[in-house]
Amino acid sequence: MKKLAYVCLYTGLLLGVMSCSSASIEDYQNTTPRLDLATFFDGKLTAAGIVQDFSGKVTRKFTVTMEANWTDSPEGKQGVINEWFIYDDGEKQTRVWKIIDKGNGVYQGTANDILGIAQGESRGSALRWRYDMQLAVDGSEYQVHFDDWMFLVDNQTIINKSDIIKFGITVAQVTLVISKQED
Repeated sequence: MKKLAYVCLYTGLLLGVMSCSSASIEDYQNTTPRLDLATFFDGKLTAAGIVQDFSGKVTRKFTVTMEANWTDSPEGKQGVINEWFIYDDGEKQTRVWKIIDKGNGVYQGTANDILGIAQGESRGSALRWRYDMQLAVDGSEYQVHFDDWMFLVDNQTIINKSDIIKFGITVAQVTLVISKQED
């Protein structure tokens, strides 16, 4: 019984430490190069990525072709990012992001499969998006939460890492490398 109590205590402490140690967007305040969505997501881009399940096993691979542009409006700079996905099993998907730059590194976005408004915040070379999505998997749909981080590596490359969360548990991860294309 005493051994079980110690196991429970250590497990609780470990979970407590892990929950307190998550990254904050403020951690990237002084990192370079500085990420500006309107500068990076402008014109033609391509990406390649993987989806991993909760155990880390790669379950899907995909490529994305993107076209992005920005205009000025009274609400702030507005961007449209068209994304065309092709998965390794032949599935095709299209997503159109509509993004508003609210100023001071704050962004809001919507897309066809995003529930509500995605909230983004940028500091230094990083951007963190948080949003809910209706995700189709094997003929069923699930409402999940995305904790989506982008890191500008250089003026031509972003690495994007997303945790897909259901009931507070990370059930999958997406890793994506996005590259700007020469005109």
